[in-house]
Amino acid sequence: MSHPRTSPATPGADMEDRMGTESRAGAGDRSGDDRSGGDRSGGDGSGGDRSGGDRSGVDRTITESRTATPPSSDTPDTPLALTPPTALRTHLAARLDSAPRAWLHRALDEAAANPGTHGPISVWELRIAEAGRRCGQEYADAVRVLILHAADADPDALARVYSQGTAAERRAVLYALAHLVPGPDALPLVEDALRTNDTRLVAAAVGPYAARHLDPHQWRHAVLKCLFTGVPVATVADLDRRAHGDAELARMLGDYAAERTAAGRPVPVDLHRVLTLTDPMATPPASTAQRGGRGTDGKES
Repeated sequence: MSHPRTSPATPGADMEDRMGTESRAGAGDRSGDDRSGGDRSGGDGSGGDRSGGDRSGVDRTITESRTATPPSSDTPDTPLALTPPTALRTHLAARLDSAPRAWLHRALDEAAANPGTHGPISVWELRIAEAGRRCGQEYADAVRVLILHAADADPDALARVYSQGTAAERRAVLYALAHLVPGPDALPLVEDALRTNDTRLVAAAVGPYAARHLDPHQWRHAVLKCLFTGVPVATVADLDRRAHGDAELARMLGDYAAERTAAGRPVPVDLHRVLTLTDPMATPPASTAQRGGRGTDGKES
């Protein structure tokens, strides 16, 4: 399967303005939880709201990983895309009340009994749509990842859920990619998320799946997209290794900083961190690639 690449562009104020127009017109309108018309509060969606609304205890480790506030006791030690499903299920079972916990167990059993695609819509897809209403918005991301894993969703099923889902459901699909797709087949979903200005989708898109499969050109522009939109670069999986000694990334960062300065705009603090990582004289970091593969280094071959 071939995957379209974004066309090369010079980073800077002009590119930042162009990226601001790439967000889907309906991104903010797809933030509801239940497609059937149940709980459709915007708190679980994004539409570019960097405050994150009613963020989950699980999701907070990803979207606020560089804040000074320590994680709450309900927060796993690792981001959702890196938390093994067994650990995630244990985490939820210890925190959900009896009714939502029983609903989750039934939903996972249904997904395991009806994997893949059955009919126009699978029963587990309906459960994904209900997750926030049944288990609470603070746990919805984790619940959806578990349902996708139990259903052993393949790239086609993941693409269907992503294309038809709300912003929250799309985010869960992006988190689940590292658990479900060993190859690059789901890269179009990552590329789509990186074309939006929904900061929570962008943060979910730059996880371990992207670190493993984005080519150098795409990966560099993903890092720049984080800088453009204010997503902390700490959310970029395997950043230290892929940025190490990447002279092209250093050039792009330098151009972006110069253009922002010339336009009277502040230079993001995270830019200096990434620029430091590109120093070829620094000690190379140990590989942090997850789940059996280094992926593509952030340098031209």
